[in-house]
Amino acid sequence: MSDAEFKKLLLEIVSKCVVLKNKYVNETNLPVDWICVFSQSEENYHSLLECAKKWGHVVDDTPSGPIIRFDTELLTDSGTPKVLKIRIPDPTKPELGDVDFTTDYENFKKKYFGKEHFGLIVREKFEMIELKDKDADVICYFSSIQPSKLVK
Repeated sequence: MSDAEFKKLLLEIVSKCVVLKNKYVNETNLPVDWICVFSQSEENYHSLLECAKKWGHVVDDTPSGPIIRFDTELLTDSGTPKVLKIRIPDPTKPELGDVDFTTDYENFKKKYFGKEHFGLIVREKFEMIELKDKDADVICYFSSIQPSKLVK
């Protein structure tokens, strides 16, 4: 994958997530904090990771893939994300990827949790609202703590 193709993929994931978010969420100008790219094969994973390392440095190596803090700014439809994850191949993740939008989490949760397409995911240090649509090839998240603040 070329650097230009990788940048195009990142921008496409954000753009598609903005469309999905705007389909179900009234708040329109929510900035993106995190982008995750879902690899679909070992070869694809290594190619994505090679490109990602040109954009920043690895700050955490999780079981599902490394997290990279951007050193080079990426301007998207929804602001400038701070972190990027390249997910190892996972047959349960056929989508292109996901983004995490920054929001007033408590009010957002009160407004959207329990509605169709919205689910709650509870982690050890935080929780997040997940927005999925079977017709979309991306996933949106809205976390109680920005993912960039959870990594080193």
